[in-house]
Amino acid sequence: MQLALTLLAIALASLLVHGIASRLGLLTPLLLLAAGAAISFVPWVPDITLSSEVVLIGLLPPLLYATAISTSLVDLKAQRVAIAGLSIALVLVTALGVAVVASALLPISFALAFALGAIVAPPDAVAATAVARAIGLPRRAVTLLEGESLLNDATALVSLRTAMAAAGLAAGHAGVGDTEVTIASVGRDFVRAALGGVLIGYLAYKALAVLRTHTHSPVVDTTISFIAPFASYLPAELVHSSGVLAVVTTGLLLGHRAPVLQNARSRLSERSNWASIQFILENAVFLVIGLQLSSLVDDVRASVLGLGSTLLIGLAVLVTVLALRPAWIFPLRWLRARLSRRERDRLRPWQESLVVSWAGMRGVVTLAAALLLPHDTPHRPTLVLVAMTVTIGTLLIQGTTLPLLARTLGVHGPDPREDALQEATVTQAAVVAGLRRLEELPDVDEDAAARLRQQARQRVNRVWERLGRSETESPSDAYRRIRLPVLQAERAELLRIRDSGLVDHQVLAQVLGALDAEESTLESIGARTDAVRSAPLLAPERITGECEHQRDLPESVVPREPDGCEECLAKELTWLHLRVCLSCGHVGCCDSSHGHATAHHEQTGHPVMRSLEPGEAWRWCFVDETLV
Repeated sequence: MQLALTLLAIALASLLVHGIASRLGLLTPLLLLAAGAAISFVPWVPDITLSSEVVLIGLLPPLLYATAISTSLVDLKAQRVAIAGLSIALVLVTALGVAVVASALLPISFALAFALGAIVAPPDAVAATAVARAIGLPRRAVTLLEGESLLNDATALVSLRTAMAAAGLAAGHAGVGDTEVTIASVGRDFVRAALGGVLIGYLAYKALAVLRTHTHSPVVDTTISFIAPFASYLPAELVHSSGVLAVVTTGLLLGHRAPVLQNARSRLSERSNWASIQFILENAVFLVIGLQLSSLVDDVRASVLGLGSTLLIGLAVLVTVLALRPAWIFPLRWLRARLSRRERDRLRPWQESLVVSWAGMRGVVTLAAALLLPHDTPHRPTLVLVAMTVTIGTLLIQGTTLPLLARTLGVHGPDPREDALQEATVTQAAVVAGLRRLEELPDVDEDAAARLRQQARQRVNRVWERLGRSETESPSDAYRRIRLPVLQAERAELLRIRDSGLVDHQVLAQVLGALDAEESTLESIGARTDAVRSAPLLAPERITGECEHQRDLPESVVPREPDGCEECLAKELTWLHLRVCLSCGHVGCCDSSHGHATAHHEQTGHPVMRSLEPGEAWRWCFVDETLV
């Protein structure tokens, strides 16, 4: 009963603090950490301690998997050199630097000091992504941080076990402490951990993929998804490979292949369930980290070094960790630019690199690694509190100053208006491919085909309508405004029928489910439209490559009719968005209005038009369907 009440209290406290942080505009991880630390010093609150098994087996695999399935494998491959430089090299450099400082300040061996370095070296996937997304960093920066924090745990844990073996401590695997530690043995352990983890993760992915191809039930598919992180983590750990890499490999591959392996209902169910699990675990983890503080302080007070000396040493290690990250990232950036032209082309602006160098928040992995230290480790309470100091210090210092640094350097997240442009481009391409396939199908009813073509045009127009800032209501907005109250009336009638008991519950549930799906889609479209139209007007970036028509025409022309669409003005019609032909300066309206811009292209063959909306500079080629 006490365990159930404790878990319930943690869940409720996490929800309460998250709600407060959202209302006040604060970073949720920091407020959860502070709340947990404050609660831990309340006299009547029981001590809440986590074992390393709970963190490493119960929390880490699902958290890593939840991040991995939503991370782009394509983007990770594009940044593989930078990610390897951070997730492997930087972890080892940080561990070595901390070892030098800790061995000089603490009466411990260099091997144990290196173990401390391995504990505090890896930035945490949960902390990095939670803070980076909360403040709105560019997607490529978030991808780099995700890739680093997903893969660096394996380097850190292998380094920790090796250092513990060198220090004569049990490292969590049978017989590790009895083996002689040499450079060759370290190399073998690392290769076994890395290659073994990737191989087992791949085999787990293949087995789970086979299961998914034979099930069409969202409930069964979601159950398979819940099994996935443990099905890869546990076998890898049993053969002394990296369970972390196994989970990440399985998650990345299953996420990448989800559109092929799962049906639409299963993908929606998995996405919703894992979002909820990630929300609960992330919030609970930061709260529980804070709850550990009181007992740690008591243990250190009773130690030989005392609380004051331990905190000073923790601050010294914290400064070392903070300094080593930018000291490594910028030379690595310079080296990449010198050695490879392809890497030079992929380098982000130095402002982004500076922000990334300041985004090294530690979290659950550091706590779990610290708890791996055996109880007979010399000065164990001191080492654990030093690791906690680094975790709290990076979250407080970097987490609170990162938003200010990003704003000062002009580093911002993705522009919703550019996202809408890209979405319009890919939606147009997909719709064209679908219509092309429609023409190839035999025995197609012409009425059905006409309805499909109309729906296809509406899908494309709905995305284009998000752009521009016209005061005129778009057709999609008008449909949504009218359809939502109609849906509410339909639901009210269905509920009246349900309460009368005249219709089977399962039948009503299916009809209500269809209404819920439609309403959810309409509300989602409305929220995204509002986000695009309320976004600040930022300088547009290039979306796709130029075609020959766009290269041969100027980027802008003087409009022939500055007051609006020429045909609409002549017929006294209203329009939504305006386009200008780059060949002759004709001004026409968009397809969601009366389609005069497209009609002008069809009549004249002029290939390229440009948006005439304020703050927009994109161009569209009707012939090649390219956007710049």
